[in-house]
Amino acid sequence: MGEGAVRGRLELGVCVRGGRSVAARQFHEGALRVLRAHYLDQSGQVCYVMVNPGGAYLGADLFLVDVEVEDGADLLLTTQSATKIYRTPGSFAEQRMNIRLGEDARLELVPDQLIAYREASYRQNSRISLHPSSSLVMAEVITPGWSPDGAAFKYEEVRLRNEIWIEDDAGPALLALDNLLIRPPVNDVSGMGFMEGFSHLGSLVVVDPRVGQELADELSHLASDFDAYTGVSLTQTLAGSTGLVLRSLSNGTGELNNLLGACTSVLRERWFGQAPLNLRKY
Repeated sequence: MGEGAVRGRLELGVCVRGGRSVAARQFHEGALRVLRAHYLDQSGQVCYVMVNPGGAYLGADLFLVDVEVEDGADLLLTTQSATKIYRTPGSFAEQRMNIRLGEDARLELVPDQLIAYREASYRQNSRISLHPSSSLVMAEVITPGWSPDGAAFKYEEVRLRNEIWIEDDAGPALLALDNLLIRPPVNDVSGMGFMEGFSHLGSLVVVDPRVGQELADELSHLASDFDAYTGVSLTQTLAGSTGLVLRSLSNGTGELNNLLGACTSVLRERWFGQAPLNLRKY
């Protein structure tokens, strides 16, 4: 299984002009692009929506995404709809993301759910480089797609790998390596010690100088109000910045979206004075 064909490429750079964030550079080709920039409030945060006109990822497809948020800029990046992975016989679909955040930059990455259908294999590799003062929030939900017999785990593999680096004058240092691998044909992923009888998985990653044990405890308590099984952990602290990883298991996309939305709403209001996120897609 060698290098797949590049089916889509997207490059987006965001900077600050006139008191709000705007695109400094933008390039796309193939089956990836972004819609026109828009602003959800008066904060100056720019929102871009990634689109795959092909509608799905197929076997041997490779998608490349490069995002840079320059010093002081603020980007909300989402998708137009769910990312659907169809059958990938003998191969896999892959997305590679390279993300860089400058000093006091902020990125909220909140795609719609990832749906892996029967006989699908998908790999997502992200390398994220942050300044110690920057702020990152990533939320994602993995959903099993429909299958003829109604079983939840008919896909072959879902692998999500995030390398998160902190870069200061001393050079880059690895803050966290977050590697999620689900292989239903190889392991009984529905059982204890893995999916615990649940079918859907939600993930929230936060890196910010304001992350700490108090926030981890608060989000853990908040998650207990939802019909989900949740755990929260903290990374080491590098150059004053700390990471938080929340994992949550449930049996529905809606419950996980509501849980992750409640957590991100706490951060938006407390740190940036913004209302809860309402992307108004439907």
